[in-house]
Parts: sequence; structure tokens; C-alpha cells
Amino acid sequence: MNTAYDAGGEQAQLWNGLAGRAWVDTQALLDGMFQPIQERLVEAVADSAREVLDIGCGTGAVTLALARRLGAGGRCVGIDISEPMIALARTRADADATSAEFLCADAQTHAFAPARFDAIVSRFGVMFFADPVAAFANLRHAAKDNAELRLIAWRGAAENPFMTTAERAAAPLLPALPARKPDGPGQFAFADAQRVHRILDDSGWTDIDLQPIDVTCRFPASELARYLSRLGPLGLFLQEADERTRAEIVETVRAAFDPFVHGAEVRYSAACWMIGARASSSSRSSNGADRA
Repeated sequence: MNTAYDAGGEQAQLWNGLAGRAWVDTQALLDGMFQPIQERLVEAVADSAREVLDIGCGTGAVTLALARRLGAGGRCVGIDISEPMIALARTRADADATSAEFLCADAQTHAFAPARFDAIVSRFGVMFFADPVAAFANLRHAAKDNAELRLIAWRGAAENPFMTTAERAAAPLLPALPARKPDGPGQFAFADAQRVHRILDDSGWTDIDLQPIDVTCRFPASELARYLSRLGPLGLFLQEADERTRAEIVETVRAAFDPFVHGAEVRYSAACWMIGARASSSSRSSNGADRA
């Protein structure tokens, strides 16, 4: 859900508008919920990397965690197209007294210094590119030879029923609620492993490997109403709905989450890909990544 995208496009408007503000307002909830996923990503690269680029860094949780882990000898840069999320990430970096840096830019087209990073990571930030092959070729340009690419992205909607519960429950009440575009940029755009493999192969990455991981995520049940009324397609709609409509829909949709409520916490399994690849030296000249 966090993104790097064409600044003139639909996704840029979304993440600099309602969606971006919602992620800022629910930052603590989301960071807590995705903590187990963040830990897997940090563990995957922290021992081998010194300069790390975090794609679609959002409010900065992964970038900051890596900066703390690498310490003074490391350098961590987060990039995201959302100005409100980057503003919060910078505020958190100042409070955290880390060396983390944050760029508000489109990772698909940003003019990165060549061969700077020895690891490129992302937690749910790479599924929103307008042209994924061009984006990952640009990231290859920013990577040193033999740099590691390590991404976590969602598998399909069918394997992640928690993520679509709100819109499915609201559908009878809101027939005009926009449907997800299965082939377009969005949360589940990397569901097809073969497509992901082709994107990375065509953009100059090698040793491509996708492993399914299922991670238990949780957050306080007291936050459920705020979660479903602020985030996802339904959350976007409810942010602009009147108070009465919002209350009626939240009450109806809240009941659909009962299977995920276990006492004082909401708990679900996040079905994801752990995606790995490497920047080969031969790909730099073949895909034009040696440009100035």
C-alpha cells in the first residue's frame, strides 16, 4: 500500500490526498500490525548491507528500523511519493536521532546516483508503479553490482480475506463502491509470481526467487472501527461520507470481522511473497543502467 509513483498520476493524487492522510493518522496502528513483517525484512538484509534504499517507505518504519540496526556505519534512504507520509517520516527520524534520510519522489523516474546502494528493500511499496519494468530498471541503476533486492508484497486477494472483508461486507449497501482492478497498480498487483519474475528479469535483475510466507498480524480490537473506516477502498469512501452514513456502514461492516476478533485483539494471516533478486554486473550495460 505504501507507493512510489508518477507524480501526475492517479496514485500520486491518492497518496497525497485521502489515502496519505489516513496512513499518517493511523501510523501507530499500521506499524504495530505490520511489525512481524518489518522484522522479517530487516533480518533479511541487515547483516549484509551498509547502504539501503527503502521503496515506498511511507511513514518510515522500515527505514528507521534499518537505520537503528545498521548504526553509524550504515546509510538508509526511504523514498515515497506521498508528501504527508514523508513529512511524518522526517519528523520521526529527527525524534529518533538516526541518520535515516527521506526523499519525496517517484522511484520509477527519480535520478538516483548510479551504483549507490548495496541493498534495496520494500514492505508493500512496489505494487503501484505505472511501468514496473521501467521502475525496476531504474532501481537497478541505483544498485551496486551484486546488490540484493528484497521485497515483501501481497499474494492474491483470495489468500488474504481479511484485506477485502470491509468492501465485501459493504457491497450490498454501497453498490457504487469502486471495484479493485486486478491487473492494475494496487495492493495485489504482485499476486502472480510469474508476472513478478518477468518484471524483474526484464529490468536487469537475476537470481530471482519468490517464496510464499504467511505472517500472523494483530492489533487491538478497540482499533477495528478506526481501521475499517479509514483504510482501504471502503475507508476512502467513508472519509467523505456524512456522519449518519458512516455510522450505519461501520456498524454493519464491523460484524463481518467477527471471525478475526479473538478477545481483545484482531488477528489474521497475511499471505505474502518474500521476493529476492540480485543485480548482476552484466545487466548494467545491457539495460542502459550505466547512464550518467
